[in-house]
Amino acid sequence: MRILLVEDDAMLGDALQAGLKQAGHAVDWTRDGIGADTALATGDYAAVVLDLGLPRMSGLEVLRKLRAKKSALPVLILTARDTVEDRIKGLDAGADDYLVKPCDLGELNARLRALLRRAGGQPAPVLAASGITLDPATHAVAFRGKPVELAAKEYALLLALMQQPGRALSRPQLEQHLYAWGDEIGSNAVEVYIHHLRRKLDAEAIRTLRGIGYVIAKDAPA
Repeated sequence: MRILLVEDDAMLGDALQAGLKQAGHAVDWTRDGIGADTALATGDYAAVVLDLGLPRMSGLEVLRKLRAKKSALPVLILTARDTVEDRIKGLDAGADDYLVKPCDLGELNARLRALLRRAGGQPAPVLAASGITLDPATHAVAFRGKPVELAAKEYALLLALMQQPGRALSRPQLEQHLYAWGDEIGSNAVEVYIHHLRRKLDAEAIRTLRGIGYVIAKDAPA
């Protein structure tokens, strides 16, 4: 999924970006509040990791402006401000979670997975649809009980579809999930990954809706 990281410390931001990428996310990193506000107005993100002590515009102001637009985008505050009052201010401003620096990357990624599950209406930790199971915590994928090995971009594309079963995603929407700023995007990259997924899973696992996009069918209620 595509994550916006807002962190002004160069060394910490570099480590966080690397850790989030290692977890399979496409990560856009900006170092000040104005840049964050602009990115949120123009980009399509699954979640935001937001520092509070930012130059040019505070993290709280970025958050308040986002919520004033009625955006439900999940926001995790990651800050060195560790008083109870600071936590209350952050959560009351609209944050979905609050984590104090220094933090463990494993915990950060676990909290992001929890936020993304809630935002997508997927309470179960393991996603399942059309015979496919996907565990975001371990990146384990199986089709009809048999493990399937996927490349990083194949996994990211499948995750985007599995998080919204029954909803068609267009090629531009899928590119937004797969690529961060500066990444080179091949003209037919999405189609190539879809082809690989169908070959590794099943030809009917991912349907093409002409002129609309790609969809994984939602399982019928038991």
